[in-house]
Parts: sequence; structure tokens; C-alpha cells
Amino acid sequence: MTIRESECIAIKRRGAIYVAKLIEGKTEQEQLEFWKKRTEKLLKKSKKRKIVSS
Repeated sequence: MTIRESECIAIKRRGAIYVAKLIEGKTEQEQLEFWKKRTEKLLKKSKKRKIVSS
């Protein structure tokens, strides 16, 4: 599946708006905690995929 550049930009912008809403009103410390948790979740998901595809 190929996606045109303009579609990629639209997807990126929707993602940025979504994240902005998630962290809206949070303090800097709360935002840092948010990103730590999201990073941990992503790493766990990535490890599971590697195990399944092996």
C-alpha cells in the first residue's frame, strides 16, 4: 500500500492533534510521566511482535 505524501502529512497532523488533546492541561512533570508510560508500552508491544514473528 502506498500513501501519497499529502495523506502522510494529514495522518501526522491528526496524530499530533490527538496527542495534544491527551496532554492538554498537564503539568510538565505529568507530561514527562505520560511519555515514559507510553514509551514503556510501545517497547513492550515491540518486544511481543519480535517474539511472535521469530
